[in-house]
Amino acid sequence: MNTEYRKPLPGTDLKYYDTRQAIEDIQPGAYAKLPYTSKILAEQLVRRCDAESLTDSLKQLIERKRDLDFPWYPARVVCHDILGQTALVDLAGLRDAIAEKGGDPAKVNPVVPTQLIVDHSLAVEAAGCDPDAFEKNRAIEERRNEDRFHFINWTRTAFRNVDVIPAGNGIMHQINLEKMSPVIQNRPDEDGHPIAFPDTCVGTDSHTPHIDALGVIAIGVGGLEAETVMLGQPSMMRLPDIVGVKLTGKRQPGITATDIVLAITEFLRKERVVGAYLEFFGEGASSLTIGDRATISNMTPEYGATAGMFYIDEQTIDYLKLTGREPEQVDLVEKYAKETGLWATEMTEAQYERVLEFDLSTVVRNVAGPSNPHRRVATSELEERGIAVNLDKALEEEKKGLMPDGAVIIAAITSCTNTSNPRNVVAAGLLAKKANELGLVRKPWVKSSFAPGSKVARLYLEEAGLLPEMEKLGFGIVAYACTTCNGMSGALDPKIQQEIIDRDLYSTAVLSGNRNFDGRIHPYAKQAFLASPPLVVAYAIAGTVRFDIERDALGYDKDGKPVTLKDLWPSDEEIDRIVGEFVKPEQFKEVYIPMFNLDAVEQAKSPLYDWRPMSTYIRRPPYWEGALAAERTMKGMRPLAVLGDNITTDHLSPSNAIMMDSAAGEYLHKMGVPEEDFNSYATHRGDHLTAQRATFANPKLLNEMVRDENGEVKQGSLARIEPEGQVTRMWEAIETYMERKQPLIIVAGADYGQGSSRDWAAKGVRLAGVEVIVAEGFERIHRTNLVGMGVLPVQFREGDTRHTYNIDGTETFDVKGEIAPGAELTLVINRKNGESVEVPVKCRLDTFAELNIYSAGGVLQRFAQDFLEAEGAA
Repeated sequence: MNTEYRKPLPGTDLKYYDTRQAIEDIQPGAYAKLPYTSKILAEQLVRRCDAESLTDSLKQLIERKRDLDFPWYPARVVCHDILGQTALVDLAGLRDAIAEKGGDPAKVNPVVPTQLIVDHSLAVEAAGCDPDAFEKNRAIEERRNEDRFHFINWTRTAFRNVDVIPAGNGIMHQINLEKMSPVIQNRPDEDGHPIAFPDTCVGTDSHTPHIDALGVIAIGVGGLEAETVMLGQPSMMRLPDIVGVKLTGKRQPGITATDIVLAITEFLRKERVVGAYLEFFGEGASSLTIGDRATISNMTPEYGATAGMFYIDEQTIDYLKLTGREPEQVDLVEKYAKETGLWATEMTEAQYERVLEFDLSTVVRNVAGPSNPHRRVATSELEERGIAVNLDKALEEEKKGLMPDGAVIIAAITSCTNTSNPRNVVAAGLLAKKANELGLVRKPWVKSSFAPGSKVARLYLEEAGLLPEMEKLGFGIVAYACTTCNGMSGALDPKIQQEIIDRDLYSTAVLSGNRNFDGRIHPYAKQAFLASPPLVVAYAIAGTVRFDIERDALGYDKDGKPVTLKDLWPSDEEIDRIVGEFVKPEQFKEVYIPMFNLDAVEQAKSPLYDWRPMSTYIRRPPYWEGALAAERTMKGMRPLAVLGDNITTDHLSPSNAIMMDSAAGEYLHKMGVPEEDFNSYATHRGDHLTAQRATFANPKLLNEMVRDENGEVKQGSLARIEPEGQVTRMWEAIETYMERKQPLIIVAGADYGQGSSRDWAAKGVRLAGVEVIVAEGFERIHRTNLVGMGVLPVQFREGDTRHTYNIDGTETFDVKGEIAPGAELTLVINRKNGESVEVPVKCRLDTFAELNIYSAGGVLQRFAQDFLEAEGAA
């Protein structure tokens, strides 16, 4: 602890660490030039590092070098119930492993405050047209997830430092934004002095950067990395690539924050900001509300970055007041930010190695899709882009009583991306009101729903008289949870589903979420489009994506006049009047004070969980047993799959509904689970026997080892068992290789592991026996998860691909060389004809901390070894 830098914070009874002085002692004038991110990273180094390592670490930040690892100590860990529960299942299993070796399991607890919000387990079985949808969906959620919720409730009593917000309260990111983040923390240090310091957090969801909008460094991590932080270990890092994004201009009338973020996502993907920390600034940024900023920050993983920061300014202060934060806390945020140079006007000298510029005034009304969130389409260009075509055919089908081509079978206002922004929600309500006044209705085949990220939305919509208008069009509140955005769209009407199957209908979804990957939203929605909440309502009325939403008539008024989108679209003045009049601090207090009145919980009788032997949700994890405890040879590995670019974690381990004809469905049926209660893949991730059957279970998978008679890659969860050359379902191949104890490898293209921070995308392949992944590039969170499971990521040289070496899956592979961060290794390709080719590849263990974890076999194995050594246990 560097007490010479601990000083009183003017105007408060607190102290703080004077990072400015620490930096100036090394290089005068350097502090003002640091990016916002560097200032916060420097502060926690001054507060937490020993004096010997402090100077070297701070020099890394000042000189913009990336040579050495330095520790990052996040102040909090935030979890949703899927990855949070999975992390706590791992810790419960770790307690068992520790106890069996003679250690004290009660000492295995999160050291860092951990907040778990149950928000990912509800499926929209009852749609928004059902007035009892909320109660019905919650009842189904409780019944299906009884095993999971039993375990989660046990964690509250068994683990210290864990707070649980139960189901039915909202989405972790929106609750984090509206309540949990103080922006500036106030905690005692080791000497008991109350210290003010910046709030920081990691979250088990890639959209954790939602609260970067408040000036809080918050990044998404996999469950395995979160476990490391929970257990008190720093997250080792090197100075990230920090990119300035200057926002200029102001948005045009009628343009929503969704339109802006879809345009920014397209722009930033093209600018290749993968893995970077972005800092948005400029007059354009100043004009955006925190709701608008949060929409942009939430989509950070969609443009490939790690963080999407905004400076602290008057907008931040206004938002903290609006959301009912205590006056003392609001005052602390302003005083601390101004004193430490984190206030926007103190950031004018900040220097970036790269600055991108984006003009907000150029943004038009947009959707994104199909298939990718960065595939932006202006609504004025739907026809020329081949989306709004064949409308005559669609109308003919509708006249015949059939669903039209491009039928919108799901229209969902969902996701904290948009529902944490009152302007977006109010815009949807106003559009619904005008549609009702003009006699327009939702098409009968559209399953519509509204799932706000917090209960506050209900309060201001009710007070504004807009909720009944949304309910009339089928957008009643079905839940306060992730729902459709997470693939939890629920079942379709059986008649609609059968028609889609019988006619092989091109059916679609339109949602206000952040992801629209193929196969994610619903098994029968062949593609999906992202749109603002008011556009979602408009598409529910249109009923098909073949509709030109800007030009075609959505219906006719009582006088027979055509009604188009411009007749329904609310003005900015209307939206702002409603928001200003009806969104109030009292509403946030009404919701959050009782929610966070977390009464003291009686301690569990035993620190060990009593595992339920027949559970398909919670099972003692196997990470210290069998093949996972054996040595990894990295010799004679056979390919489980040869894959192309942009493989997502939804390909690797899908989260959506489990179908009867899937490997997981067959297993659940065998275990006596009725089909209507199969639930989603996501909810079963606490049981490895169910979860491992999700590995590569996405029906949209393209494994290049499996081709038809014309040589085209066949779509589906398919594999080819070698050396027999037998094509099977993926799970049968995995089972076969597991029985043979055959080590495996996966060969892939660029950006391997995009998407959600899903630890089972790494756990599944490791349990299958995969020891190495060789790819052209890796998405950050997934690469970290692979390391955390003891899987070695290696990368082809620039310009090399699987095609360079004609890899077809008949080969076996070896990896040779000394494994070290960034080392050059040799990939040996042993061909079927006896020929061998040696290929130089790069070891993607990026830090010595990662090498330490990998060498032990993974995060949990490393902790167990270190814990037992410290305890002196056998």
